[in-house]
Amino acid sequence: MSSQVLANSTRRSVIKAPIESIDLSEWLFTLSDEEYQACSVAHIAAGASRLPDGRRVSINVEKPGDTLMVQHYVEEVSERQRCLVLSLTDAFSPLGRTKWEVCWEVSVSSIDASSCEFVNHFEVTATEAFLAVLQANSIPFDAVTKVAQQKADEHNEEETPLFAADIQGKALRGVWIT
Repeated sequence: MSSQVLANSTRRSVIKAPIESIDLSEWLFTLSDEEYQACSVAHIAAGASRLPDGRRVSINVEKPGDTLMVQHYVEEVSERQRCLVLSLTDAFSPLGRTKWEVCWEVSVSSIDASSCEFVNHFEVTATEAFLAVLQANSIPFDAVTKVAQQKADEHNEEETPLFAADIQGKALRGVWIT
């Protein structure tokens, strides 16, 4: 795989709930289709599955901008306060079908006894297949990264506070109290 970054976006939002009441790993892998759709106009569908080795997979379909993305997020780090997932994403753009690598990480850190900061971070990396599509269409990589970064930031700006609100509501209802 290539290490050429298409977009890298981080956004933060305050959750008005104690950090002990939050379980990001459970949140990410139990987010319903309806809940996922409510967090962005670009979100189309969500579901979950498991790999034969037992790791969970979050399957998300979204269309930020003109690219339909089918993400297969595989559990890599799965903790109450941090979850990191990796996807070899199917991307359908006007140039055709290709693949991107996406690393998505969510985390929370305590602000005080009754609130915490939620961080939503993702990085999209070009695959060799995507670079070949660009080369075949004589499109410079730098031109694509400008648009990809803008779309990533716009999308993250919208979804982060809505993800935080969903997490906050569940935390306050005691969904993850053990």
